[in-house]
Amino acid sequence: MNNPLENEDLRVFVTVVRKRSFVAAAEELGMSPAYVSKRIGVLEGVLGVRLFQRTTRRIAITDDGEQVYVRAQTILDNLDDLVDEVSERRRAPSGRVRICSSFGFGRKLVAPAIARLVAAHPGLQIRFEVFDRLVDPVAEGFDLDVRVGDEIAPHLIARRLMDNRRILCAAPAYLARHGAPKSLQDLSGHQCLPIKERDHPFGVWRLRGRNGEEVVKVSGALSTNHGEIALRWALDGAGIVLRSRWDAQPYLDSGKLVAVLPDYTQEANVWAVYPQRLAGSAKLRVCVEFLAQQLGAQESP
Repeated sequence: MNNPLENEDLRVFVTVVRKRSFVAAAEELGMSPAYVSKRIGVLEGVLGVRLFQRTTRRIAITDDGEQVYVRAQTILDNLDDLVDEVSERRRAPSGRVRICSSFGFGRKLVAPAIARLVAAHPGLQIRFEVFDRLVDPVAEGFDLDVRVGDEIAPHLIARRLMDNRRILCAAPAYLARHGAPKSLQDLSGHQCLPIKERDHPFGVWRLRGRNGEEVVKVSGALSTNHGEIALRWALDGAGIVLRSRWDAQPYLDSGKLVAVLPDYTQEANVWAVYPQRLAGSAKLRVCVEFLAQQLGAQESP
C-alpha cells in the first residue's frame, strides 16, 4: 500500500453508499461527480479491492465494499467522537452536523434558529435540508431530525423541543358561506383541505376531544402535499384546514382565520430525533439544547 488511507475518501465512500449514486453524493458533498469517482478510484487502489460494480444505469456495492462500509462507519464515528471530545474540553463545539426538518416548519422556525446557533457557536458547520416526507436519520445519514409529530421509531432517540398541537380553522368568508360545523361528523359535508405531508394520514383526521380520540374522513375539491399551500387556500376562503398552532396563530390573532370546533385538537409536538450512536455527542447536545431554548420560546398557548 503506497498511498495513505484518507479519512475524507472514507466519507465520500460512505456517502455514495448511502445515496446509491455518485451524482447524489457529489451534490451532498459539494463536489463534482468526476471528483467523487476519482476519490472512489483512489480508495479502491489503496485498499486493493473493488468497492462498486458500475454500469451505465446504476451502481451496486460489492461484498468487499459492504465490509469496508461497516469498518469505514466505525472509523468515521470514532474520529467524530475524538473531535467532539476535544472540542468539549475546549468548551467550543465544532464539526459538521447534518440537520433536517419539514418544509414549512423548517423554513419558518428551524432555519432562523440554526442561523443563531452557528452565530453562537462558529466552530459548527451545519448542513440543513427540508423534506415533505418522514426521514429516517440512521438510513439517510442525518445527525438530527427536527420533527413535528409524535410518531417516532424505537431505534431513534427523541427529546421534546416544543409543545404543539394542530387545530381546525377556516376563514370568516368560508364560514359565512357554508356555516360552521357543529360536530366532528359535520366535517364530512364541508370543503376540507387534506394534506399529505410527512406523517399525516391523507384525508383522515384523528382529533382528541372531551370523549377521547375520534377519527373523521374528510375530502374537498382541493388537496395538496404542502401545508403552506393548504393554509393559503384556507386564508382565501377555500375550506377548513388542520394546521399547527405555531403556523395558524398569527392568522387567528389577526382575525384572518377562525378556530373551528376548538374543543378538538391533534397532538403534534416538536422533537429532536437522532440515532442511538450519537447519544453521547457533545456537539449534538449543544445543538439540541440550543434548539430547545429557541423553539421553546415559540410554544403554543
